[in-house]
Amino acid sequence: MRMATKLERVLKREIEIDGKPHMLTIDSQGLKLTEKGRRKGVGLLWKELANGEAALAAALNACLGSS
Repeated sequence: MRMATKLERVLKREIEIDGKPHMLTIDSQGLKLTEKGRRKGVGLLWKELANGEAALAAALNACLGSS
């Protein structure tokens, strides 16, 4: 049985969203999505994802965005 590889170093990948390049950075604390060439982005801690805080924040943002 193979075990998963531990995330010990920062992993960066470039992805395209709506024709614009973005950087996805994944580390042992969480992940961050930033438009390429910018410093500020959207971050998410693994702890928030695991305990449901991320889902609550997403639902709140969706609710506020629709009004």
